Amino acid sequence: MYKLLWADDEISLLRPHIIFLQSKGYAIDTVTNGQDAIDRCRAQAYDLIFLDEHMPGLSGLQTLTLIKELRPTVPIVMVTKSEAEDIMDKAIGRNITDYLIKPISPSQILLSLKKNLHRTDIQATALQTAYREDFSQIDQALNEALTPTQWASLYRRLVRWELELATTDGPLTELLATQKAEANAAFAKFVKRHYLSWLARPAAPDAPLLSPDLFQRHILPLLDGGEKVFFILLDNFRYDQWCALAPLLARHYDIDEELYYSILPTTTQYARNAIFSGLMPDAIARLYPQLWIDEEQPESKNLNESPLIAAQLQRHGRPYRFSYHKVNDTADAETLLTQLPTLMNRDLNVAVYNFIDMLSHSRTESKMMRELTASEAAYRSLTHSWFQHSPLSELLRQLSAQRCRVVITTDHGSIRVSRAQRVQSSTQEVNSNLRYKSSRHISYDPKQVFEVLRPAEAHLPAPHLSTRYIFATNNDFFAYPNHLNHYANLYTNTFQHGGISMEEMILPLIILTPAPHSK
Repeated sequence: MYKLLWADDEISLLRPHIIFLQSKGYAIDTVTNGQDAIDRCRAQAYDLIFLDEHMPGLSGLQTLTLIKELRPTVPIVMVTKSEAEDIMDKAIGRNITDYLIKPISPSQILLSLKKNLHRTDIQATALQTAYREDFSQIDQALNEALTPTQWASLYRRLVRWELELATTDGPLTELLATQKAEANAAFAKFVKRHYLSWLARPAAPDAPLLSPDLFQRHILPLLDGGEKVFFILLDNFRYDQWCALAPLLARHYDIDEELYYSILPTTTQYARNAIFSGLMPDAIARLYPQLWIDEEQPESKNLNESPLIAAQLQRHGRPYRFSYHKVNDTADAETLLTQLPTLMNRDLNVAVYNFIDMLSHSRTESKMMRELTASEAAYRSLTHSWFQHSPLSELLRQLSAQRCRVVITTDHGSIRVSRAQRVQSSTQEVNSNLRYKSSRHISYDPKQVFEVLRPAEAHLPAPHLSTRYIFATNNDFFAYPNHLNHYANLYTNTFQHGGISMEEMILPLIILTPAPHSK
């Protein structure tokens, strides 16, 4: 039962309203002045307070201030005969919850209670009803022959439900998790059937937009149209994380959102180099061998991103001036901010932000980070908090003021893994990634992976004639039989990338146009 307090010097005239609310199951205490209201609040907690503005002694606004000192979180509904704007402004400025003007009706009172006490329960019930209705439609779609575009739309629906149901507790969140896992299993089968044909016929109507196409399809047209473009790549950035950040940008930008597909493997070395070069990995290795670093080489695999961008612009005959920036920490981000006036003289500026990828990896290594990102919702929340307080947020605000077009995307996403899949190798040349393996000698269960026996078909380099690639699907990760339990415990519920899942492959591509009202 909800406990209410009503403070009004004419409380006897409100007796019909009190009886009405009691009939609805509310317990109500009444007082006729501000001091008594403060004394009641000192003695006990209330779920909501109705507070009259005009009372003898302490005014409603004075009483409001003193109650908030005692009970900062209690919802207070101001009730007054006056419609004076200055009184409303003062009340709102002092954090009232709602505002009612006399004479008030029972329906107005009930509506205020529903908004301020029952909103969460009402919304949760409506959400659960809506998801139950949509569940069967999603389930039916999973049994149909979907196109890449339809898969992207289905993923959007699942993410939308994930975000909306994240605020509710109960069996529906578990049901959604199960449905999402089933969707990922169906998506893996879809990719196995069609991925190589997408690469063989990239211009086919049913082929999705892939990593090597981004510059030619989205960056170059903007530059050719005379726009100055800031291209921001957030490493390891998932679509659900973008959905969490989007409201923070809506004030400054008109947002055009679409989804594209990462190539395999869904890692920096392959997918990001494909974006910046406009080429598949085997073509990079063939045309620019000095810019490609094989799996077996110890060097970092993302050292040549700026030269790859330059090579792509030159190959397309676009002599645009560009800059490239890698942002690994706050100091790098602050430096980029200070350089902005000079950078606006360039046609294209490219910045790679590594925070989200570092967050993902640190979760594997740090017990504290595991606690902070214990769930998908917590992972999104931490990303939101970082962005809101990061120099990147300020950079985007300044770019909006400069009327600069901004493209935000990522090279790959990540999935929270939970099941160890055994692999074995007789050599030491196998790469360390948990979601894909590349080797000459490796054994595995072919039913549990997507295997590429001829790397040329997937446009992947093959350092040896017998090199093959295997990709994990669903929420699997690869582990060796030696110390299997140790590695299963170490990596279970960590975020990994490199394989096949909607989270890793279906990625946000955001075009931001400064809003007319933005300053």
